[in-house]
Amino acid sequence: MRTPHSSRTAVAVASLAVLAAATVTACDPDPDAGTASAIPPVPAALSDQKLDWAACAAPSTAQGGGDRPEKLPDGTAWQCSTMKVPLDYEHPAGGTIDLALIRATASRDSGHERLGSLVFNFGGPGGSGVSTLPLFAEDDYAKLHERYDLVSFDPRGVGDSAGVKCLDTKAMDAWQAADTTPDDAAERKTYAGGVAAYARSCESNSGAVLDHMGTEEAARDLDLMRHALGDKKLNYFGISYGTQLGGVYAHLFPENVGRTVFDAVVDPTNNVLANGLGQAKGFQGAFENFADDCVKHEECPFDGKDPARGEKDIIALVKSLDAKPLPTEFGRPLTQSLALDGIAAALYDSDMGWNMLRAGLAAAEEGDGSLLLFLSDGINERTDGEGYSNLSDAFTAVSCADYTDRFGTDDVLQHLSEYRKASPVFGDWMAWELLQCTGWPVAGHAPTVDVAADGADPVLVIGNTGDPATPYEGARKMADGLGKGVGVRLTVDGEGHGTYGVNGCLTTMVDAYLLDGTVPENDTTCS
Repeated sequence: MRTPHSSRTAVAVASLAVLAAATVTACDPDPDAGTASAIPPVPAALSDQKLDWAACAAPSTAQGGGDRPEKLPDGTAWQCSTMKVPLDYEHPAGGTIDLALIRATASRDSGHERLGSLVFNFGGPGGSGVSTLPLFAEDDYAKLHERYDLVSFDPRGVGDSAGVKCLDTKAMDAWQAADTTPDDAAERKTYAGGVAAYARSCESNSGAVLDHMGTEEAARDLDLMRHALGDKKLNYFGISYGTQLGGVYAHLFPENVGRTVFDAVVDPTNNVLANGLGQAKGFQGAFENFADDCVKHEECPFDGKDPARGEKDIIALVKSLDAKPLPTEFGRPLTQSLALDGIAAALYDSDMGWNMLRAGLAAAEEGDGSLLLFLSDGINERTDGEGYSNLSDAFTAVSCADYTDRFGTDDVLQHLSEYRKASPVFGDWMAWELLQCTGWPVAGHAPTVDVAADGADPVLVIGNTGDPATPYEGARKMADGLGKGVGVRLTVDGEGHGTYGVNGCLTTMVDAYLLDGTVPENDTTCS
């Protein structure tokens, strides 16, 4: 796992008449001002395009595979379409790419007035919204479906939206299993060489889209999508990296922000180093909470039912895999890196994830790495018989396009002690992730993300105190960054990555805002 949590302006226009005819926002009663209007106008062929919706096929391998989405319980069928967007917003009259979209139109039997579209981004970066939305809609979004068209998409470079491609399945298996915690100079050289080779493969296999994978470009795609969907404002639900995308959208298009929710919030003030340290602390805290809970269960593998001793045993187990990987039923060994993937994956969910982690660690103690490899395959979106989605490739491409930070081996060694202090379990693994963008063929955009959105409608910003991947502090930083009167901070005192549909108190407040426009009191806490 390359740890998931998933632009530029130029030229003036010749005349206001051309601008009014050609730009996306000129078709709206209240055209955008400021940053967004500085870009060259989008051709009318794009700004005025009509989406052609049809029955959805089964998700492609790049989207994660699986079956064709079934109708919702009220009989609503899923519909799919594609939308053309400029490859390069600095030259919008040049080449285009197609974005894959999916929707379920608002329930006709609800008796309620339709409010428009509610667009979801589930994070990553690199996750396919086309394959993800149907998995959650029936259980989590049924109430929202009464009044909204539920809509999601594959962002540029993701899934079936001109998806980037770096390695084939065999090569990706080797890369995911590689030693990402080098112990000496020779191993460090090998790992750095692997990072460089991966970057070269991405450049060779991904085409022109690799140069245009930034979050700012994806945010401009969102505004074009808003217009194509026929909505005056963008109603939006962003989760994990989807909160970063939503924050950038709000910064670029504050007047177009509709009812918006951010859940499992990325800290926009973090650079790459701070983000990595924050995640190391977050996953360490989640592991310690798991360990405290584990000893309450009969099947917990920790000797003596002691959480602290159990943690040391797991560190020793994982370290032993560096020299001697465990066999699995999948025909691929469980290496140290894959084991850490699997453990981290389970910490996203304090219910089923923790149950599977107890069983997986117990099996690993007995010499079977199958369940931990299964967890690792899940977070890396590897499916037997189909291979990998492009989640990992897109995650790297977006991250390296967004951030300017580039690190060398000496930089990692300088910060290694900080990471180890932050997380005895995950510190080394996450510290060496700093090399992720070294040698990447595309320069990053900025050290951090600007989300200032003065004048935007309220945005609900939800932080979970036990979130491993997007630590709680990020919600406060995002709410502050959006601006006074815009960011409305809500806290859930719980475990896991994401709260909507899990915590009843929080879900009720979000529904009241999205459905009725009722803004909760700032700094409200749900237990």
